[in-house]
Amino acid sequence: MERNVSFPFNSTSLPTHFALVTADGINATVKPFSVFDGCDHQVEAILFDLTLQCINIVVGIPANLLVIAILIRNHKEPSTSDIYLGCLAFMDAYFGVMSPINLLNLYLWNSKGVWSAVKFSYGVKDTSGPLFLSCICLDRFVAVLFPIAFGQHKHVKYRISLSVVVLCLTFAYSGAKTVGGLPNFEKVFTGEVLATFIWMVVCNVSILWTLKRPRSSGKDEMHPMKKKAFKIVYSILCIIVFNYLPPVALFPFEDHYSPDVFRCYVQPTGFAFLNISSTTQPLVYLARLEKVPFLSDTCVKTCCIRVSAENKKKSPAQNSSV
Repeated sequence: MERNVSFPFNSTSLPTHFALVTADGINATVKPFSVFDGCDHQVEAILFDLTLQCINIVVGIPANLLVIAILIRNHKEPSTSDIYLGCLAFMDAYFGVMSPINLLNLYLWNSKGVWSAVKFSYGVKDTSGPLFLSCICLDRFVAVLFPIAFGQHKHVKYRISLSVVVLCLTFAYSGAKTVGGLPNFEKVFTGEVLATFIWMVVCNVSILWTLKRPRSSGKDEMHPMKKKAFKIVYSILCIIVFNYLPPVALFPFEDHYSPDVFRCYVQPTGFAFLNISSTTQPLVYLARLEKVPFLSDTCVKTCCIRVSAENKKKSPAQNSSV
């Protein structure tokens, strides 16, 4: 029988009962269902992932709900990327809500039905994050490098259509991940995250290079709007490198690891960095805001770890122009 080398939490196929069949066709022993699926004694990397998921529960869920509330509050003056940000925040909040259910199922319920629901949430996380971030990068890329085309396709219907396509891909991938049994299905995620990572890095580096170029007047000072766009793109690039570089660097070399090492150590470590993006993404968005509604400045500085020393030195006029 081919060995399943997928990570027990983000795995493609459900752990199943294995039966030993005697010569008379009678089942002799049955392996009990376990969500750890063979990694019961190699749990260090799994516990590392669960620790980061606890951060998603405590910090990520409130941060994503706050992002959604801010986007709804500002719906009369929306940014072109707001629909992508809203979908991303909703999916991250959903994934965070599923984390305590996953923990309870690991140590209390040990239910196959609950595990299927948890696997679906992992599929949503695997796909929605990279794809919606790619949409944001595409939006910024066209806005900076092709402003005329951006103005012609600025209507919200284009972004709604693209969001629907992303959601369909997300739910199709999540459904297939929940059902399981597809050969080499884990390579779909490896190909997806590798392609989106390259695309996002190329987009953001191109944008940063374009924004950094001096204006035709010869002045080195960057226009305030360009400076704001530069900060946004730079923050997205930091998220991409921190959260997506580990799986991109580890997963393509699956054949170089033993099955147990890849399943119990390499995959949980890579997915841990991907999963914590449910916290880093909303915090980076909130940190970019000059004023966060519903929260005091002290709370924002504490929760978002915002470095505001330079901003305090600036005049109010300077702050409003950035």
